[in-house]
Amino acid sequence: MLTRRALITRGGAAGAGVMFLWASTPAEASSAEAAEEAAKPVLAKTSSIRVGGGKVVKGKYVITRPKRNVFKCFSAKCTHQGCTVSGVSGGTINCPCHGSKYDITTGAVVQGPAPRALPRKKIKVSGGKIRLA
Repeated sequence: MLTRRALITRGGAAGAGVMFLWASTPAEASSAEAAEEAAKPVLAKTSSIRVGGGKVVKGKYVITRPKRNVFKCFSAKCTHQGCTVSGVSGGTINCPCHGSKYDITTGAVVQGPAPRALPRKKIKVSGGKIRLA
């Protein structure tokens, strides 16, 4: 049979354990998420990309901003012969090698000879910074 003192002691210890787990788990999870996000390099700052424009980053990615709060990311390799796109203007992502043009919103071919759209890359926009997702 449990004494009243033993019941209170065990109940208090169990309650403290539950409170500790409840209080520490979200902080640890959010801390781990923050560390994971910080480990991914910043591709660009949102302020560096004007609406209707874009930016080629590290010769691997092209980030576009078709609307004020909309950012898209695609591979910077032209699907025609693998040249790196040179920039974004006039609503298109432009390849200097053979004149292919891609839509800044979808990456779809607007003007050939490119045979298919630019592959899309997942990004995360947070705190004015753009990172790969």
